[in-house]
Amino acid sequence: MTNPINIDEWTCPLPLRDHPAIVMGHGGGGKLSSELVEHLFLPAFQNDMLANLGDASVVGLNGTRLAMSTDSYVIQPLFFPGGNIGELAVHGTINDISMSGASPLYLSCGFILEEGLPLEQLGRIVDSMAAAARSAGVQLITGDTKVVDKGHGDGVYINTTGIGLIPDGVTIGPDQARPGDVVIASGTIGDHGMAVMSVREGLQFETEIVSDTAALNALVAQMINASSQIHVLRDPTRGGVASSLNEIAKASRVGIVIDENKVPVRPAVRSACEFLGMDPLFVANEGKLLAIVSEAEAEKVLAVMKANPLGVDAAVIGRVVDTHPGMLVAKTGIGGTRVVAMQIGEQLPRIC
Repeated sequence: MTNPINIDEWTCPLPLRDHPAIVMGHGGGGKLSSELVEHLFLPAFQNDMLANLGDASVVGLNGTRLAMSTDSYVIQPLFFPGGNIGELAVHGTINDISMSGASPLYLSCGFILEEGLPLEQLGRIVDSMAAAARSAGVQLITGDTKVVDKGHGDGVYINTTGIGLIPDGVTIGPDQARPGDVVIASGTIGDHGMAVMSVREGLQFETEIVSDTAALNALVAQMINASSQIHVLRDPTRGGVASSLNEIAKASRVGIVIDENKVPVRPAVRSACEFLGMDPLFVANEGKLLAIVSEAEAEKVLAVMKANPLGVDAAVIGRVVDTHPGMLVAKTGIGGTRVVAMQIGEQLPRIC
């Protein structure tokens, strides 16, 4: 008989001891998620490829560099304005692979279906996945299906794993940001989170808020073709822009300063956030990216982004600095500054 697990023997157990059982915040992309990865999963599975903690891991194989990523989707509701869980799963993994500079090639898919799920709904989900994959130029080449008893799932959970090829000479990762670099957002933030929230809570606003779910691989390829000075790419999903920039600042041991007035937010999303008491910087996105680029190349990269339909609202929102390493600071609309720390959990759970 194996010995019982003792949390006190884990690496730096103090952050986890306050939560001896899993809570929703452990899946929210905030501090609890970070602590779970840092103090449980990383020590257990430690290796150089995993330690980078990027959106995808980079693997060398016979002189070729491959990017590999996996993600699971448990969003509720399954259908939301602008998309559904199926295309979200395809887009999400394509984007994670793309954030390493890779060209996504192949996907696998695992379905966990709840007994009683209408086949019509499953058909719509699968059709949207197929369409999303074709549009992005990737193939779904293997998969698996399991069924759980009624009441033991929420219709369907989906896992997608992807693999892509990194071009020669491309080195992009969360630890590559350098002081003086410019931070660019590819468009308006918070669209996805607020679209899901509006359906989940039955809220109505003057203007319909639609998810931004989209595959970003074509946009990334254009950016890389335009400049070799793209240091970091990140799609700010769970935890939003603020969590992503905090993670980059920590990984690169730099500080990051953003100007809140320059962060693009749709008026309807801003109003919804104000109504619900949420900060758009922490709201999930599913079709936007953050790019950290050398100052000399920033305008060139920005012009390329704006020429793409997925980057028409791109804007420079901040800069990398050599002060306050590991921290994100925002210049406020009234001329002050505030530290934007990672949240404990997430404003909106089960958003992807």
